[in-house]
Amino acid sequence: MGVFTTNDNNSMDMETDFWFPTSKKALIIFTRNPELGKCKTRLAATVGDESALRIYNFLLKHTVSITQELQVDKFVFYSNEIRKDDLWKTTHYHKKLQRGEDLGARMMHAFQEIFDSGYKQAIIIGSDLYDLDSEAITDAFKVLDTSEVVLGPAADGGYYLLGLKKVIPQLFRSKEWGTETVLKDTLADLVAEEVALLPEKNDVDRWEDIEHLAIFQQFLTPDQKSI
Repeated sequence: MGVFTTNDNNSMDMETDFWFPTSKKALIIFTRNPELGKCKTRLAATVGDESALRIYNFLLKHTVSITQELQVDKFVFYSNEIRKDDLWKTTHYHKKLQRGEDLGARMMHAFQEIFDSGYKQAIIIGSDLYDLDSEAITDAFKVLDTSEVVLGPAADGGYYLLGLKKVIPQLFRSKEWGTETVLKDTLADLVAEEVALLPEKNDVDRWEDIEHLAIFQQFLTPDQKSI
């Protein structure tokens, strides 16, 4: 059950703070508000702002399609503003706002809020991974049943999934977020924990991440298709 008030027909000035948990497991989805010129900026450097926005909206729809029927409680954490009438239907998702000065602080706050709400397991993913599917997320929760931490390595040296049973503060500090050292530095912080690694996947940050996939050609203008 969510409780919120609205400023207009499409935005919330309060989070959906009240609900009845249906699981001891929670999925956290970090998403950036899809705005022209403000999302997928590294991708936009090659394909332009409009194509980058079209690709990001496609990735958002993909993330909804692979998560909405998962049998865990699901939380969408928006980057800037919670939207009421968007892809993330309140019948399937609880809506929150990211808080913190950098990505690490925002992730730690989200995990802490979820664990403070009584959940025993939490997994965080982004909303830009075309390689991810429902089965992979379900498998990650199963792995977390017997491990303290589960990590999904990304091909660029970061990670696309992090699962925890408690907040481990050092995981979210002293990292150069968005660089190829994130996974290595994270694993160095986990030498005392039982860690399970999932298969490596490729997230979408640059054109090189998806240029080999025909499905993304539809989002390019005719003059861009020679990229």
